[in-house]
Amino acid sequence: MSVETLQKSSTVRKLAPRYRVLLHNDDYNPMEYVVQVLMTTIPSLTQPQAVDIMMEAHTNGIALVITCAQEHAEFYSETLKNHGLTSTIEPDE
Repeated sequence: MSVETLQKSSTVRKLAPRYRVLLHNDDYNPMEYVVQVLMTTIPSLTQPQAVDIMMEAHTNGIALVITCAQEHAEFYSETLKNHGLTSTIEPDE
């Protein structure tokens, strides 16, 4: 009878830095349009979430859309801009 010792690999994976995708308020786009663009751009968003984000940007001038890896953040932000919305990204401290 043999006893096997399983070696636990202790590779420490550094997490990729996360980025916040921000939506800025504008006075041009209708609210329904902003909600629609948010939902098409970020598939994981539900309509109530998209409405909340749009309202927060409308009320406070800026809203957090999603926090994700830099590559995704840049893609989402660019896509929002391509639809005429104002969006920026910043590192998630």
